[in-house]
Amino acid sequence: MYKDYIKFLIEAKQQTYANENIEKVESSRKGSKDYEYTNGTFTYHDTYFGGIKFIGEEVIYSDSKIPIWAMNYYGVTLDENLSEETMDMALRPALMKVGEDEKVLPVRGPSEFINGEYIYKFTSNGNIEDFEGIEEIYKSKKLIYRLKCHGGIIK
Repeated sequence: MYKDYIKFLIEAKQQTYANENIEKVESSRKGSKDYEYTNGTFTYHDTYFGGIKFIGEEVIYSDSKIPIWAMNYYGVTLDENLSEETMDMALRPALMKVGEDEKVLPVRGPSEFINGEYIYKFTSNGNIEDFEGIEEIYKSKKLIYRLKCHGGIIK
């Protein structure tokens, strides 16, 4: 089951927020933005609030109803001249590479990804069952965005 849900997590991330062509689902809570993906065995739900300063949670359910894994995150765009749309252009291509870099857990993007003038970096500690991570984006060597995340197995 371990490898199955990790493989599913990577697939779900690529079929939700990271994929700019995927539409949000109906909000699960007032003011939230939500994505959902299922393969019949597992269901992934990502819900977040905000834009240039945002907080959210991702959950994987087994058999569509039993929560088995989750991650919380909080991100901040540090350069107030940048819009949410601009940050999405820098962030989404990196997040589509989830699972390609074995140096970091498959919960965000690779350890480093360069996209034009943007440099994406992600570091993680722990294992998929109990972890924390920091994601950063630099523009012209200036830190413009930071996200902190943590999560693991739910029992």
